[in-house]
Amino acid sequence: MRGEDQQPEAELFIYGSIEDRIPGDHPLRAIRPVVDGVLGAMSKEFDKLYAANGRPSIAPERLLRALLLQVFYSIRSERMLMERMEYDLLFRWFVGMDSQERAWNHAVFSKNRERLLNQEVAQEFFARVKQQAEAWMSDEHFTVDGTLIEAWAGHKSFRPKQGPGDGGAGAGGEFRGEKRRNDTHESKTDPEARLYRKGNGQEAKLAYLGHVLVENRNGLIAAAMATQADGMAERDAGLLLAQGLPARGGRRTLGADKGYDSGDFVRAVRELGFTPHVRQNNTRRRSAIDARTTRHKGYAISLSKRWLVEKPFGWMKSVGWIRKVKLRGLAKVDWAFVFGCAAFNLMRLSKLRQQPA
Repeated sequence: MRGEDQQPEAELFIYGSIEDRIPGDHPLRAIRPVVDGVLGAMSKEFDKLYAANGRPSIAPERLLRALLLQVFYSIRSERMLMERMEYDLLFRWFVGMDSQERAWNHAVFSKNRERLLNQEVAQEFFARVKQQAEAWMSDEHFTVDGTLIEAWAGHKSFRPKQGPGDGGAGAGGEFRGEKRRNDTHESKTDPEARLYRKGNGQEAKLAYLGHVLVENRNGLIAAAMATQADGMAERDAGLLLAQGLPARGGRRTLGADKGYDSGDFVRAVRELGFTPHVRQNNTRRRSAIDARTTRHKGYAISLSKRWLVEKPFGWMKSVGWIRKVKLRGLAKVDWAFVFGCAAFNLMRLSKLRQQPA
């Protein structure tokens, strides 16, 4: 029998809590307690960012929970995020709002967010999440890699540093046949972005580079940072990330792809106390990795684990906001990248906790 399409009258009173409407097996239920613990531990850091008196702002804990939702659900703007929070009970529950509270104006949300757009907050949040995941992380075997982050700037904004300002040849309107290099040109939209291509045969883009150091047991990110894009940035960042790991006794391994196969990088890795498990690059050159390293079984195991470093890049570019960031300047791009890495770790941690021991 067909049911009737009855249009009920608007309910004047609604009894029950938002908590009752969220399924017990929803993925965000496993993430929310971890986030609450991390934000509670950061309370003193938040106090330093705000004045002791004045009009109360949006709570930083709520801001960061809302930003996590923006990453998890691939919401491309603050306006759409606020629209979603207005009617979505799941979003309200995760952020900590009741059913009657109005969502913030998108401009007010963006203005309050600016206070948290600094590298210290992102790194502290990432470090706190990492502490929650230490039981699932290896402290011996790691892999490092970098990825291209397209800047929020177009090719026409890449103009000569000294020359015509607007219009005309060389001003960015028509650049066919013009030699454009980072030492003579810069983007007028994002001066810190660099013209860069990731490999041969690929187009050059105004971009930054994101770097991660992943442990080889469960693919959790142990360290992350963003840099300007240049040919040496991946190796330099890889050394900085490895150097930042806590010291421990015994040897550790650091895997990487062919792009890291250089004598300077391999020597520096050994000086840091790591065994370099870098894939050999023997194309028309001699590899810096010889049989002293490749003859061990651990070398082959490290190479087989190298795919784990691609998982966070794939997730952040397909789900998160890293494929093309809508922020300008290295400091803000670094914040977005490190925060995205923390979101990836939260997602992975919620799944690892549900696995049987």
